[in-house]
Amino acid sequence: MREDAATKLNWLAQQVSQGEIETVLVGFPDHYGRLMGKRFEAEYFVEQVAQQGTHGCDYLLTTDMEMEPVQGYRFANWELGYGDFHLVPDLATLRPATWLEKSAVVLCDLEDERTHRPVEVAPRTLLQRQLERARALGYTVMAASELEYYLYRQSYREAFEQGYAGLKPVGHYLEDYHLLQGTREEPFTAAVRRHLKASGIPVENSKGEWGLGQHEVNLRYAEALEMADRHVLFKQCLKEIADAMGLAVTFMAKPHHGQAGSSCHIHLSLWKDGQNAFVGEESYGPVQASRVFGQFLAGWIAYLPDLMPFYAPTVNAYKRYEDGSWAPTRLAWSYDNRTAGFRVVGRGASLRIECRIGGADLNPYLALAAALASGLAGLEQNLTPPPIFQGDIYQARHLPRVPYTLGEAAEEFARSTFAKEALGQAAHEHYTHFFYSEWQAFNRAVTDWERKRYFERI
Repeated sequence: MREDAATKLNWLAQQVSQGEIETVLVGFPDHYGRLMGKRFEAEYFVEQVAQQGTHGCDYLLTTDMEMEPVQGYRFANWELGYGDFHLVPDLATLRPATWLEKSAVVLCDLEDERTHRPVEVAPRTLLQRQLERARALGYTVMAASELEYYLYRQSYREAFEQGYAGLKPVGHYLEDYHLLQGTREEPFTAAVRRHLKASGIPVENSKGEWGLGQHEVNLRYAEALEMADRHVLFKQCLKEIADAMGLAVTFMAKPHHGQAGSSCHIHLSLWKDGQNAFVGEESYGPVQASRVFGQFLAGWIAYLPDLMPFYAPTVNAYKRYEDGSWAPTRLAWSYDNRTAGFRVVGRGASLRIECRIGGADLNPYLALAAALASGLAGLEQNLTPPPIFQGDIYQARHLPRVPYTLGEAAEEFARSTFAKEALGQAAHEHYTHFFYSEWQAFNRAVTDWERKRYFERI
């Protein structure tokens, strides 16, 4: 459960008075899930910002990865002058950031500077609105996001200067579950586990993955908004610890051809009156579950194509979808089957749906909002899931496939009536433009692949 805001603020005031905390990072997630914001002197934060909030330029919800303000958004543009929005600290998210010296961090909601209404295109707002829908139906949403990443011996600066080519992974053979190779990475991974725990982000375990230098650290599940907050702080923590150690970590979905991609598996269940609402007596193949489970699963599968860019938001994400690569390529569900896009796991109170489609590059607020919008539609429309698929789903050519490119996914998103209704017209238009802009930026770029292929021999 998220701690009371007053309790968190009292804790911070005490830490500041004792000289334990000197800096408070105040941030919010942008389109990409990156944390943007400011650093405040801790006493000033306690005296002013905690109650009054602060401001940021609204162009931050229109920029591309290079921080260029992209034109074509209604929300903010040169004609409107790029004013401010209001950053309102959610003090329930306040926690130490022990991987930084004498620092704490708090995440913010965004409000319109004039009306003080939530900024409807902000990722955190989109998730909160879907959670409000779930609460109106009497449900609490529990979630977990499992993130994989690659770790390299070069620093970020060295990787940049090398054009991100010729990087040396920390591992020299496929290390999936290997404790020996994990030991070689333990100076980094142990620091990650220690600092996450000390910063109020509980960890379950860490393990080697199916790639050279690929690893994962699994966090404990939580309510969905708290989980999304933990997710973005997790990434920030890993990147900053790696940077301090002269290493580099990447959450690209597919950093190398011929290597496993990095995923973000989303586990989700609905709870009511302290009980898992997915538990029941109806039969779905070998799974005994409730009608709520079946309806939610049906909606999630049915509407995933409409919201696909929320699970795979980058050009690179679609290169992860290769048959036989541990990344799902087809829309089907099964029980404890890692070839399925939707893998049902657990029994009783642990029964949950694991969506394996998302890449490590997703924005957790958008992905969880998409999952809830789809699953709750399944409840409202009394949908029935397709029959369980058993066997190698990679070979099931008759099943619908995930899109091949971001452009294809963005087209489906743009024409989707469901996406427009679920997100609201303004948010749908905003993110349509965002995904199109990302796709168009790639299409204008000249790649190393093109130079190697055409420079001499065309």
